[in-house]
Amino acid sequence: MVQELCRGGWPEHLGLSAGLVQRRLRSYLSEIARLDVAQAGGGTKRRDPQKVGRLLVSLARNTATTASIAKLASDTAGGPEKGRGQDQRTAAAYLDALESLFVVEDVPAWSAHLRSRARLQKAPKRHFVDPSLAAAALRAGPDRLLGDLKTLGFLFESLVIRDLRVYAQAHEASVWHLRDSNGSEIDAIVDWGDGRWVAVEVKLGSMGAVDDAAHSLNRVCEKVDPALSGPPARKVVITASGYGHDRPDGVAVVPLTALTV
Repeated sequence: MVQELCRGGWPEHLGLSAGLVQRRLRSYLSEIARLDVAQAGGGTKRRDPQKVGRLLVSLARNTATTASIAKLASDTAGGPEKGRGQDQRTAAAYLDALESLFVVEDVPAWSAHLRSRARLQKAPKRHFVDPSLAAAALRAGPDRLLGDLKTLGFLFESLVIRDLRVYAQAHEASVWHLRDSNGSEIDAIVDWGDGRWVAVEVKLGSMGAVDDAAHSLNRVCEKVDPALSGPPARKVVITASGYGHDRPDGVAVVPLTALTV
C-alpha cells in the first residue's frame, strides 16, 4: 500500500518503482513552483518560487487537516514575523493557482442539520489531487513513511479520498467532510444530493483502531438529524488491508482494495 501511495495513480507511472516516480514528481513540483504558478496567475504578478515551494511542503504537512490560510501563510512566509497579512493574501493567490493547475483539491465541508447545538465548521480539508505529490513534497519515500506512522495515516486518508472521489463521480455523487465545533468529525461523506449519503471513517491501524473508528462513526451519525438530512445509507470504515465484513453495530469494514465502481 505504501508503495502504491508513493507511486500514485498516474497512468505512465504504473509499473515504475516508487523511487523513480518520486524523483519525477519532485521535478514536476519544482516546475510548478518555478513557472506554472506564475502562468496560472496570468503572468501579471511575480511569483516567488521559494514561497510556492514552501507552501507545497506546508500543504503536504497539513494533508487531511483543516489548516487555515493563516497557518499555511506563516509557513510560506518563512515565519509569522515576515508580514502575516500580506502573506495570507499571497498564500491564497498561490492556492488558487495550484487549484487551477489541478495540483490541490480540497474537500469542502458538508452542510448537515445537527440535533446538538454544536456548530458545523466550514473549513475545507487540505488535499493534493494525488497523495504521491504530498509524499514528493515531503521527500518521504516508502521507508521513511513506514517510520512515521502519523504522517502515513494522513496520507493514507488522502489516498482513500482520491479513490472515493473517482468512484463517487462515476455515480454522480460528491465527497465532503464533516466536523463540528466540539471536534466530532467524519472523514468523508459521499453525498448524492437527493437525501442519500454514506459516512466514511479512514483508519490505518489495528483492529482496536477500527473499533474506535466505528464507535466514533456511530456517535457522530447520531448527531445528524435524520428528519432533515436523512439517515446514512451506509456507515463504513476503510482500512489498508484485511477482510471486508459487517459489524454487529451496523458499520461495514472495507479494505481500500475492495473499493470499486
